[in-house]
Amino acid sequence: MKWDISDIKNWSWDKHPRGAIISEPGNSEKFKTGGWRSLRPIHDQEKCVHCLTCFIFCPDSSIKVEDEKMKEIDLEFCKGCGICAEECPKDAIEMIDEMKALDEENK
Repeated sequence: MKWDISDIKNWSWDKHPRGAIISEPGNSEKFKTGGWRSLRPIHDQEKCVHCLTCFIFCPDSSIKVEDEKMKEIDLEFCKGCGICAEECPKDAIEMIDEMKALDEENK
């Protein structure tokens, strides 16, 4: 849908479209939010002691755990807030520039 917003300064409140409507429960897995990220977390397995502090603090449930160990960070949903890196007691997560990470991937 394309909106003609050329006259938006004159719109009343009821002309603005509704946004952020969740029409059905449990649909958050359909909406991948990793594309919003400007910083990417990089997990260092050697430094990690699997305390799962990152799991506790991650607001996006992007820390994947398997057998009580931190397995990976789900980049499809990680928004790059950096809370995991900030809270990690062993500095096992580093935040790097997303564009540089993408450039490295595409080499």
